[in-house]
Amino acid sequence: MSDYSHADHRNDHGRRPYWGLPDPVTQAEFYADVTLKRLFAWLIDVVLIAALCVLISLLTFGIGFFLWGLIYLAVSFVYRVTTLSNASATLGMRLTAIELRTHRGERFDRTTAALHTLGYFVSMSTFVVQLISIVMMCTTPRGQSLVDMMLGTAAVNRAAGR
Repeated sequence: MSDYSHADHRNDHGRRPYWGLPDPVTQAEFYADVTLKRLFAWLIDVVLIAALCVLISLLTFGIGFFLWGLIYLAVSFVYRVTTLSNASATLGMRLTAIELRTHRGERFDRTTAALHTLGYFVSMSTFVVQLISIVMMCTTPRGQSLVDMMLGTAAVNRAAGR
């Protein structure tokens, strides 16, 4: 069940595609500065993941540095899926007071977290797709990325809902 109490908002065709998410017009505080906060959260997460990779590489007596790309991908995937499925936010998102929610307004489960992370990896691997995703975050009413639009998810301010 959604954690957000708000009116039933329908689109032009009478459908309710995001019926559990706050309305970006009447409840704009949920989406205020979310795109900028996502950038800061991403930077924090990249630093944390890189630090974990350095630690792993040191624990393998330096061999991990030769496999940096594979270690980074593995650590990043596990980190993102674990943190998103536990609290619907990575550690960077928690520090910037945002969290991801499904179209029903619910927190992520493990499957949604894995799909979101997989979509993030695909978008990061292709410059054009990542550029489209960034433009979408800056222009859509809910600040949704391409992956968010495909899954029907959105990042919201955590403090606004408490």
